[in-house]
Amino acid sequence: MDGIRAYGLIAAMWIRSTMTYRLSFVLMTFAAFAVTAFDFVAILLMFSHIDALGGYSLPEIAVLYGTVGTAFGLTDLLLGSVDRLGRRVRDGTLDVLLLRPAPVLAQVAADRFALRRIGRITQGLLVLGYGVLTVEVDWTPLKVAMVPLMVLTGAVIFGTVFVAGAAFQFWAQDAAEVQSAFTYGGSTLLQYPPTVFAQDLVRGVTFVVPLAFVNWLPALYVLGRPYPLELPQWLAFAPPLVAAALCWPAALAWRAGLRSYRSTGS
Repeated sequence: MDGIRAYGLIAAMWIRSTMTYRLSFVLMTFAAFAVTAFDFVAILLMFSHIDALGGYSLPEIAVLYGTVGTAFGLTDLLLGSVDRLGRRVRDGTLDVLLLRPAPVLAQVAADRFALRRIGRITQGLLVLGYGVLTVEVDWTPLKVAMVPLMVLTGAVIFGTVFVAGAAFQFWAQDAAEVQSAFTYGGSTLLQYPPTVFAQDLVRGVTFVVPLAFVNWLPALYVLGRPYPLELPQWLAFAPPLVAAALCWPAALAWRAGLRSYRSTGS
């Protein structure tokens, strides 16, 4: 609770600072919306020449894209600042956070809270809405509930990857790009169906870094598509368990990294 309160106070401070220049905020939010929208524009350009991608129609791709885009946008809004941890470790400014009576993770996550990132969330929601309204699916109450569940549990899964990647920067201080490979890279990967990737890659994001539980496995159940690697269909309902299970090792990695911190020296 102390961490949540500290996070809220720091985030509110940065939001007030952002709203001092409202026009700048609007322009930056629109820029974030437009930059991420180009990803889906590229998909639209592909579908101007093809009818299906890996056997999936445009509305089905839109569901995949929209769920992962919204989930990742939520995580990026709430925890995106943790990728600056390596810089703080290198220049010693992390010491300032250690002196404050608030959890370090809350301070790092809320630092320079960028409200403009709601542009990414908005863009993901619009694409998701288009996909849900146009895809040919026999909707049931369970399938309807799976859509927001994918977004929420996906955000938690991405959050654990963000925290674990930040913890790695305590030892490898210049590893922000390594973290981005699993966060931003994972988000881009999940925008497309698993049928366009090699099976070894699909195994990696299922059993090693379980990003497939963000949207692939639950979305395939919603879309009525066959599962990759002949996985059982009940895994569509496993994302909440996977998200909860990943929180523990991420927390352990963060504590271990923080305890190993020895400042920058003299």
